[in-house]
Amino acid sequence: MDGRLPDFLGVGVQKGGTTTLQAMLQEHPGVFLPPAKELQFFSLYYGEGEEWYRQQFVAAQPGQRCGEITPYYLFHPEAPARIRRLLPDARLIVLLRDPVQRCLSGLFHSRRLGLEPLQVEQALEAEPGRLVGAEAVLAANDGRHLSHQVHSYLSRSRYEQQLMRYEQLFPREQLLLLRSEDLFGNPEGLWQRVLAYLQLEDWPLPHEVGRLNAGAGEAKHLDPALVQRLRRQLASTYEAMERRYGLQW
Repeated sequence: MDGRLPDFLGVGVQKGGTTTLQAMLQEHPGVFLPPAKELQFFSLYYGEGEEWYRQQFVAAQPGQRCGEITPYYLFHPEAPARIRRLLPDARLIVLLRDPVQRCLSGLFHSRRLGLEPLQVEQALEAEPGRLVGAEAVLAANDGRHLSHQVHSYLSRSRYEQQLMRYEQLFPREQLLLLRSEDLFGNPEGLWQRVLAYLQLEDWPLPHEVGRLNAGAGEAKHLDPALVQRLRRQLASTYEAMERRYGLQW
């Protein structure tokens, strides 16, 4: 087969800064990323097969580390096992944002794209019903479930459940967990961690990248009581992330 396979993947999360991370890594001469972010091979295009996937990396130069970033991989129930079968040694990067802020950002993202016709509270209430049967549909190689991809607000923020699926298949050292807030609050420190993890030569932080694919700040106008209710609903996630990974928000 022509083309290489990736050495690393950015597997999550949606609205967690993965577009910015992609732009940063594209500036490093030792990295090859496909021009289009989110190949979705292990989620939406698995039925295309390994040869299709390899074709996405044919332009990589010798010595470059190949990678791709698709935030849906963390949430997709079949992605961890599919990745394990094809890329057992891949290094996996996970950008994790404050769970409540990620939930709300995902919801407003869907509204801006015209994918969410419901108001905020209605959308949150509708989520469980919309996701019924989704995992059975996604078990097929060509399975797709629209609501699982675009209406999964609280569910996508339950990081401990998603990380457990990966930890059952990959040793802990193959997972690099980073806080999205540090990507913007301490970009140099986070950049150095990524370079070390991917075993890349030192390279200046691309300062011109900035914050990409950011929302419009809609969550600032929500009733604080709603935000507090979401915090209570995701309390087990906050507790698990601090206890198991030392990550706090």
